[in-house]
Formats: sequence, C-alpha cells, structure tokens
Amino acid sequence: MMLLEGRKNDSEQERSHDLLKYIDSISREDVEVNHSLDIGARDGHFSLLLAEYFEKVTALDLEKPLIPHEKISCVRGDVTDLNFEDNQFDLVLCAEVLEHIPSSLLKNAVAELSRVSKKYLLIGVPYKQDLRVSKLTCPNCGQVSPPWGHVNEFDENKLVKLFPQYDVSEISFCGKYHSRTNFISSWLMNLASNPYGTYSQEERCGFCGSKFEAPSKRGVLDKIYTKIAVKIDDLLKILFTKKNPYWIHVLFKKKNY
Repeated sequence: MMLLEGRKNDSEQERSHDLLKYIDSISREDVEVNHSLDIGARDGHFSLLLAEYFEKVTALDLEKPLIPHEKISCVRGDVTDLNFEDNQFDLVLCAEVLEHIPSSLLKNAVAELSRVSKKYLLIGVPYKQDLRVSKLTCPNCGQVSPPWGHVNEFDENKLVKLFPQYDVSEISFCGKYHSRTNFISSWLMNLASNPYGTYSQEERCGFCGSKFEAPSKRGVLDKIYTKIAVKIDDLLKILFTKKNPYWIHVLFKKKNY
C-alpha cells in the first residue's frame, strides 16, 4: 500500500515513532490487550503498525478505508457516533482527529471514545496550534478558514479535562515549530486573501464545500499587506516567541481498571 506523501518527512516520522513507543509498551506490558481501534485510519499507516502488535485491529474513517491485511477490519464511521459496543476495544488510538471536530460536536466525540475504550486511550493532537497561521480564503465564498481544517486548539490541561474517566499514564511532546502570529499580521493577511494558506489540503471549505485554490491574481496592495504582515511577524517572533512542540501525545488509562 502506498502511504501518503506526508508520511515520509522527518516531522511525520518523529510523530509516528513517538506514538509507536506507547503501542509497543502496552503490547509488552499488558498481555490482555488484543483488540485495537484506529480512529481516522486514512491510508492505514497506524492500523498496519497496530497489526504488528495486536490480534485484531479495526480501522475506521469517514470513508471506508481499504487496507488489505488479515488482522484489520475496515469500517466506515464517525467518531461522534460510533457504532460499537461499550468497552469493545482494549486500546483506542485517535491521532490527528480531534482538532478537526467542530466544537459543537467535540463532547460527543470524547464521550464516544471514552465509551468504546475498555482500558486505554492514546490521543494525539497538535499542541497549542495558532490557527491564524496559514489560514485560507475560499475563492468561491470568500470566507476565511483555519489551516488543514483544524478548528480546535489543545494543550495538556484541556486534554486531561476532556477525559475525566481516565488517568494519565504518560504525556509526551514531539517536533518543534515557531509558527505564531498576531492580530495585526492576521488582519493584514486577511486583506491580502491569505496567500500562504494550506491550499494543497484535501479538506474543503467548511462554509460552501468548495475546493480551496491559492489566490491566482494579487494586486499591489495585496503584496504590500503581505510584506508588512511578514515583517511584523518576524520581529515579534525574535522578541517574544519561543519554539513550541508541534504535537502532544497522551496515553490515558481508564480509572479503577
């Protein structure tokens, strides 16, 4: 199976290795864990890794994944309304998913993850992501959207509060980034139609459903706004901004288990 192109870069490899260390430790230390669920399976990258450690893997995504492996069952589903029994899975992996869930449905997703997990939850999300950086302007409706379809920001405190039925076994951070902006730069980028947005993303506009395309024509004012915004960002980064981890990974264990 061909993995997504983004899996090949160093940052993505670091993220995979960090999650894998938890999967490996669980499989070695808890022999009763044999059925795992991969939420947001996409190309099957993590489902295939899970299959190396556990007897059964269920791979779930909004569109049914296609992962040819004898240990992996592929299903179509939505994390906000999972069609599984309570406590069905010994380990539930949910990485790079919760940041995409609309805020109005986040509690549903968290409740469902807690419900179907019998023992362990492994959660991975971007850490303190500034959603104003690399945002996009839809060429059809003109609305501004956050990058990669991310609509939620997370830190360790927010994640822990989302899962009160679980204790935190371990927390880790990986990657480094220096992507922060400010109100003035963000406003100027909006005026310039956000030329540096993540226009290659698969996610469509959440307002009208159109495919994103980078601005094709940029006037003199657009270029001036962009240049000033970048200059302000660069200056403030030097003076005030420190590098943050790119991702946070939290291994939860159900209380009283």
